[in-house]
Amino acid sequence: MAGAVRDRPQELHHRLQSPAQEVAVTLDACNGGFDHRLLSLLIERRVPATLFVTKRWMDGHADALRLILQHPDLFELENHGTHHRPLVLGAQQHLYGMAGHPDMASLQAEITGAVEPLRALTGRAPRYFRGAGAAYDTAGQQAVQALGYQIAGFSVNADAGASFPAAMVAARLLTVREGDVVIAHINHPAGGTAEGFARALPQLQSRGLRFVKLSQTTLMPVLGLR
Repeated sequence: MAGAVRDRPQELHHRLQSPAQEVAVTLDACNGGFDHRLLSLLIERRVPATLFVTKRWMDGHADALRLILQHPDLFELENHGTHHRPLVLGAQQHLYGMAGHPDMASLQAEITGAVEPLRALTGRAPRYFRGAGAAYDTAGQQAVQALGYQIAGFSVNADAGASFPAAMVAARLLTVREGDVVIAHINHPAGGTAEGFARALPQLQSRGLRFVKLSQTTLMPVLGLR
């Protein structure tokens, strides 16, 4: 098996099926901190979001999780993996500087390690999975499907791993249209993500866009980003 999958990791892109002015905001909590400003902004403006959290992040952020779970009408938690290692088979393979997995058992453990902690927190098993770097080789894609989860892609990358300044985040968000799935990050409080959202959300809401959680909609694959 290991010798059969040396294909290049690919991002998977999704939009919402039957959008009807709907947009989904998805926020990754990989490792690192917690952007309280961003969560507070979403609460203030009543913007739902799906948060993809790693087990490693959950282990260090009990207070943040309590705050998130106080707002089940706005937020839901989904699976971002165990240690934030990309779903790529081959320890010599790398994605954004992150090493792949030496074998299938390690790759599968990355998918499943956050499942029981999420079930304990939310009372349900996660439905969606998003891997580190949001790109997957064939083995990674097949493993997610075999374990019964759906990969969650995106159509608008708002903050490029929280590396964009606020003005660029806002500019990216202002390109959003109905049916889009936005990816951004909630684990870099020193970055420009929260300020970018603060600048863009009022305009998006004034256009009549309605924000939904992934559990309230259906994803459909698309080729590439706009």
